[in-house]
Order: sequence, then structure tokens, then C-alpha cells
Amino acid sequence: MGPMISAPDGYRTIEVPEVRKEEVLEVDRLAFALSANPAVDAVVPVTLDWHRTVAVEQADGTLAGVHSSYPFTLPVPGASVPCAGLTWVGVRPDHRRRGVLSSMIGTHFERSLARREPVSALFAAEPAIYGRFGYGAAADNLRLTLPRGAALRSVTGSAELTLRLESADPGTHLDLVHAVHGVAGAGRPGWIERTTPTLRNRHLADPRPGRDGAEQLRIVTVRDKAGARGYALFRRKESWVAGGPQGKVRVADLAAVDGAAAHRLWSFLLDLDLMASVESPMLAVDDVLLHLLVDPRGAEPRVSDNLWVRLLDVPVALAARRYAAPVDVVLEVTDALLPANSGRWRVRTGTAGAAGITSTAGAAGTTSTAGAAGTTSTAGFPAEVSPTSDPADLRLDVRELATVYLGGRSLSALAGAGLVAEHRPGAALWASTAFSWPIAPLCSWVF
Repeated sequence: MGPMISAPDGYRTIEVPEVRKEEVLEVDRLAFALSANPAVDAVVPVTLDWHRTVAVEQADGTLAGVHSSYPFTLPVPGASVPCAGLTWVGVRPDHRRRGVLSSMIGTHFERSLARREPVSALFAAEPAIYGRFGYGAAADNLRLTLPRGAALRSVTGSAELTLRLESADPGTHLDLVHAVHGVAGAGRPGWIERTTPTLRNRHLADPRPGRDGAEQLRIVTVRDKAGARGYALFRRKESWVAGGPQGKVRVADLAAVDGAAAHRLWSFLLDLDLMASVESPMLAVDDVLLHLLVDPRGAEPRVSDNLWVRLLDVPVALAARRYAAPVDVVLEVTDALLPANSGRWRVRTGTAGAAGITSTAGAAGTTSTAGAAGTTSTAGFPAEVSPTSDPADLRLDVRELATVYLGGRSLSALAGAGLVAEHRPGAALWASTAFSWPIAPLCSWVF
């Protein structure tokens, strides 16, 4: 890796080896008001990639701030793209307001681009922080609190699937969870997979102090003769009042390969004895459960921001995804932190053909200008993205471009909010249609 961006005066930017793990953990605890817990630390692995972990160090050798990233593949509309998953970002409270975070974000951008990762993504502990660095809230997640016995519409094939309830165990269930999760989310933008055994083990880790008085982690799987078709990780917490049992089912994760498997899982979870309510995990805003509920009004929905995205290399990122409709639009992009992204970019798609798409980028018909990076697809329209001096149809900041990148936000809505300027009448509507996607984006776990 080449030289890193300069740290503020009195600090230096360093790569952090694993031998300094405890120092990194201490910065994390100070930044997030956490306490060391040996019972948790003995069970939950540290998932940092030490080749991608960086700190800002004081002159005396004390760490003032840390950050790291994961080498993810980010599903985007119709394709996928290399992505730097920014994580473990923290600054000691006594070193805030000195430019430490800004320097770490600059280092992250520089290192990600050097690795040819044109996109970065993160979960924001505080949503007000990352917009100023060009990240856009590109997805929402939905959580539901359902009453026990909530009625579901019938689904053909659900009753034929068998159930198996067990205590969750990494040695037994790690591969099953990873495999079903991948199949269940195929084609959904944002559906990042846990790329390392350490991340998969952490997902199934079950330290007693983390249970909040509930039972140990359970897993229920639904199967047919060919094998598992869905799973739910959950725990129950008992509660008794004068009127009887009022327990809660807390579902930590659920994945199903089709509607029948989802119906069978939810039918089980909504009918557990001694329970009064069921709390869902993070769901996509178009999750099948919303369509299965006979009375969705009783589900107490709560919507929150999910994945935040940053385009580090605008032309590569835009060429990597597919588009829901033909488009020929000139975008004038501003980017205060990465000037190479600023300027006018023409996004022009090919046309639909018998095989699904015909690209303007090559004779093969299914490869965009980013095809060498492994982003071939037969879903949607590929596009060429090129610099241009033609007049802009739309003017927007890289933050707004990132917001619509996964297809879950509307350029027209952003224009209506005054965040996108329309220079050609109708351009926002036409571009909104192309940038949209019929499957809502979601990352089902926090990294």
C-alpha cells in the first residue's frame, strides 16, 4: 500500500498490527461507551482484517482513532461490485474536533481506491456524521412487532415443509446459515454476505451476558427432501403478569429461499406457547411477510436507515450496475473530497434484446464497461459511462448519486426536495425510472 493521507498536526497515520489489538479495542470502548467483558470476549471473535486496519497515533504512541474495512462484494441492481465495508470507526472523546475522523476517512478513500474498490459502504452509528463525507442513505430496513397468532395468508407448498428446532451451534449450523442466506438474498441489492469464517462465527456467537435474560440462541430450519430452504435464529424471553404469560420472541435473523419457506417459518414463530409478541429482524421494505399478513396494521412497523453508500470512482461504479429502463442522461456531479469524480458524465444504456440485454459496450452483449471487474449480468440494461462536455441534464452531489445507487431511492423525490437540479425538463423522471430497481435494497446484518 502506498503512502497514506496526512494526519492532523501532532498525529501520524499508521497501519495497526494484530499485536496492538487491545489498544484498538480500548479506543472502540472509549468511543462507544463500552466496557470490557471477559465472558463476552471469550465467545465473540474480533472480526477485524488486520491488513486493512489503520489508526491515527499521537506523538507518544497512544492511539487517538481507529478504523478498518472488509473486502466485500456489494450486490447492486443486476450485478455486483467490489466494495470496502467501512467499520470500527472511532475517535477517543478527548481527541474529537481535531480532524482525526476526517483524516481517517481520507485514508479509507485512498486505500480503497488503491485496491480498486470503487464503492464503500457502512452502517452509521449516527446518521448525521457521514453525509458530509459523501455517503448517502441508500437503503431502509423495517422492523415489525407482531402479536402472537397474527394470521397469514396461505401459501402453496408451505404445509409440506418440515421443521427442525435446535440450539444454534457454529459447528453444526455455520455452513447451513451461510448457504441459505446467500440463496435467499440472490438478486437483492445491498445483500452483503459474511465473507470470512470469523464473521460467520460471530453471527452465531451466543455469550450469556448478551442474552438480556432471554434463552440461549435457537435455530429453526424448514426443509424439503433436498435440504434446508430457510432458517430463523431467535430467542424467547419469558414474562408473566397477572393475566398470564406475556413472553417475547426476538428473531435475530431469518432467511428463506421462497414464499413457502417464509410462510412456514413465520407460522411457527407466530404460534409459540407462552409468548405474546414476536419482534422481527431487519427486513426489506418489500419483504414477503408484509404481503403474507392478513392484518398488516397490527404489526407496529418501524423504519430506519440501513446501508450507507459512497461512490469512490463514479464512472466505474455507475457502469458496474444495471438500469431498469433505457436512459441517456448527462449528470453533472460535484464531489468536494474526490475531485476526479467531479464533472459531467454521460450514462447511456444499450437496448433490450432476446437474451435480456444488448450492451453498447461490446459484442458479447451482456458486459458493461466494468465487465473486467466481474460485473456481467443478464438482468436490466448495462450502460457506458463516459466524460462529456455536453450540457447537464441533472446536477447533483455525489451524496445524492450514492443515495439512488442501489435502486431504492427516487431521483425525482430528491429533485422535489431541492437536492437535485433538473436542467432538462423531464430528466429527473426519466432517470428515476432507469435508476430504480424492482427489488428493495437491504443488508440483513450490521458490520
